Amino acid sequence: MAKIKKKIATGKKKVTRVKKKLGKAKKKIVAIKAPALKVGQLVPEFALPATGNKTVSLAALKGQKVVLFFYPKDSTPGCTLEGHEFTHLNSQFRQTNTVVLGVSRDSMKSHENFKCKQNYSVDLLSDADEKLCRMFGVIKLKNMYGKQVLGIERSTFVIDEQGVLAKEWRGVKPEGHAREVLSFITGL
Repeated sequence: MAKIKKKIATGKKKVTRVKKKLGKAKKKIVAIKAPALKVGQLVPEFALPATGNKTVSLAALKGQKVVLFFYPKDSTPGCTLEGHEFTHLNSQFRQTNTVVLGVSRDSMKSHENFKCKQNYSVDLLSDADEKLCRMFGVIKLKNMYGKQVLGIERSTFVIDEQGVLAKEWRGVKPEGHAREVLSFITGL
């Protein structure tokens, strides 16, 4: 009888492991197939916590152009470079009535430390629940140390003064990208 109970318990554990794996696979499929906004579409309202103990909403930014640059993780080399480049050009963005905001899944504490350490002049938004990331379709399957994980694909979006998505860049390289975005905005 003990052998039968042990086999049943072992079988339940295997079923549980399979269910967990299926659950993870479903999340990956949802992340890949999530519909993203298209250029020319009105961007739905959003509000997220930002550095400086603020909450940033799209409604509050109406009448200004908005640059949202999504990046994978605070304090990593590419993300640090990208933040420095947007900070370096931030005064020129402001002259064109443009607000620049960085977005990642990191916590507010991580963002505050990152912004302070790097002396960024742009605010960073915390999208811990990935709602904004999913709205813009930047959550992708990535390979990390031979394992597939869900992460943010480095991407940038420009929203015009009326709240319409005007331009997108996906899978960008950080070096020189901020200048490319500024060139596009000055041409609007």
